Amino acid sequence: MIPKEIKIQNNELPDCPGVYLMKNAKSDIIYVGKATSLKRRVGSYFQRPGDRKTEQLVSNIKSIDYIEQPTAIEALFLEANLIKKYKPFYNIKEKDDKSYSYLVITNEDYPRPYVLRATDIDDSASKKYKAVYGPFTSSRAVRNALDIIRKAIPWSTCAPGQKRPCFYASLGQCPGVCTEAISKVEYNKIIRDLMAFFDGKRSELISRYNREMKAAAKNQKYEKAASLRNRLYALEHVRDVSVLAKDDVKITDEQRGAGGIFGRVEGYDISNISGTSSVGSMVVFRHGAPEKAKYRKFRIRTVLGPDDTKSLKEVLKRRFKHKDRGWEWPDLILIDGGKGQVSAAMDVIQSLNTSRVIPIIGIAKGPDRKKDELVIPPAFAGLTPQLNKHKDILVQVRDESHRFAINYHRKVRSESLRITKK
Repeated sequence: MIPKEIKIQNNELPDCPGVYLMKNAKSDIIYVGKATSLKRRVGSYFQRPGDRKTEQLVSNIKSIDYIEQPTAIEALFLEANLIKKYKPFYNIKEKDDKSYSYLVITNEDYPRPYVLRATDIDDSASKKYKAVYGPFTSSRAVRNALDIIRKAIPWSTCAPGQKRPCFYASLGQCPGVCTEAISKVEYNKIIRDLMAFFDGKRSELISRYNREMKAAAKNQKYEKAASLRNRLYALEHVRDVSVLAKDDVKITDEQRGAGGIFGRVEGYDISNISGTSSVGSMVVFRHGAPEKAKYRKFRIRTVLGPDDTKSLKEVLKRRFKHKDRGWEWPDLILIDGGKGQVSAAMDVIQSLNTSRVIPIIGIAKGPDRKKDELVIPPAFAGLTPQLNKHKDILVQVRDESHRFAINYHRKVRSESLRITKK
C-alpha cells in the first residue's frame, strides 16, 4: 500500500508496462525504473522490506509520475533514455558508469547489434557505431529484447562470405547476411527499422509494414507480401513478459528454472580413451536452440589418466576465466554425468565467490542404462517440476555436448597417432 502522503500521477498507477519516475520534495527525479506492471512494481517498494539503499530511496519519495508504454521492450529503452537524460541520484548510486551495459549498432556494410559493457565501448571511434543505446542496468534484458524482436525485424550478427546459411537463416531470423543472399542496401533498411523500433517508433513501423504488404499483394508480389504479413504480425503481437519479469516479482525456483532453460544453457562433456587424448566440450543453447558459434573445445592439460571429474573441473575453471572477457554468464549448467560430476561443477562455481545463482544439473543413465535420469542437487530441488517438463530440451543439450566432445576427441587422437607413427 503506497502511503497517502505520496502524490501519484492521476491518483492511480495503471496495470500495464511503462516507466516510473520517483521524485523528492523538490520535484527532482531521484530514481527511474521500468516495469511490466507499473501498479505491481511501484507498489512492491512499499509492501516488502528492502535493503538499506532501497529504504533510503523510499524515505525520500514524495511523488511518482509514470509513462505508459505498449510493451516492456519499449519501457526498457525509454528507461535507458531517461536515465541518460536525468542521471537520477539513486540510479547512478546503484551502479557506477562502468557497470552499465549498452546496445551498439556497428557501422559496417552489414551492421550488427551487440550488447557491450561501458568499458568495452570505444568512445574515441565515434564512426565505429551507427547508434548507441543505453545505459541499461541489465544486459540480459537487452539480449532478451533483441531475441524477441528478431522475429519481426530479422537482424544478424553474421559475417558475410560464408559457404552455408547460419542456423538462424533456417528459422527466418537471419535474412541471409551469412551467404550474402541479401544486398547491403536491403539489409541496411532492416537495421534502420530496428533502430526505429528502439527509438520508440513501433506504431509507425506497423503502419508502414501494413502499407507495404498491401502494395506488394496488389502488385502480385505474393512472397514479399507474405513475408511482410509475418513480420507485421510479430510486431503487433510482441510477447515480451520475459524481458522485465525479474524486475516485477521475486523470482521463484520454478521461474528461475524456466528462465534457465529458455535463456543460456551450457552443456559440458569429457571424452577420452583410457585417459589418453582427453578433451572437454562446451555447447551453448539459447531458448532451446543451439548457438554453434559459441561452442568451445578444451584439450585437458593438467589431468593424467581417466579422471572425468578432475577434467571437468579444469574445463569449468578455464571457462570462467573468460567471464570478464565477453563470455556471458550461463543461466543453467548441464553436465553429462552423475552426482560426482555435478558435485565437482558446484565446487568450481562456489569457488568463484559470486552472488549469482547458477543451477547445475546432470543427466545420467538409469540402472538399466536405457533411461536418462536428471541429477538435481538438493539446492535446486525446487526446479524439479520445471526441469522434468522440459527434459527433452535438456537431453538435446546433453547429446550435443557428447557429440561435440567425441568429434574433437577423435581429431586429437588421430593427430596424436600421426605424430607417434612419425
